[in-house]
Amino acid sequence: MENNPVPHFNDCGTEVINVAGNTTGNEVQVGAQGRLVIPAALRKALHMEPGDRLIARKVGDSLVLEKREVIIKRLQDRFSHISREVSLADELIGERREDAAREVLEE
Repeated sequence: MENNPVPHFNDCGTEVINVAGNTTGNEVQVGAQGRLVIPAALRKALHMEPGDRLIARKVGDSLVLEKREVIIKRLQDRFSHISREVSLADELIGERREDAAREVLEE
């Protein structure tokens, strides 16, 4: 039987992967200059290659590392219901101009 990563989600809604049935996580040590070594089993499960760049962010008391491509895909999925012909930037600018005009009239 092959050990495949089993995904689940933590309290923040972030996918957590247990590798080879490891339910305690994979402990890593912060080395010189703040460097981390990601365990080989995790790199393999996440299809990480040397040179891949990760985005680091703080979520609560946790450090989350994600591939840029994963973040882009998540954002594209989140906003896929919006037509490509709609400019959210233009809509926001228009709303801000309307708000500013209302404020001037209220003075």
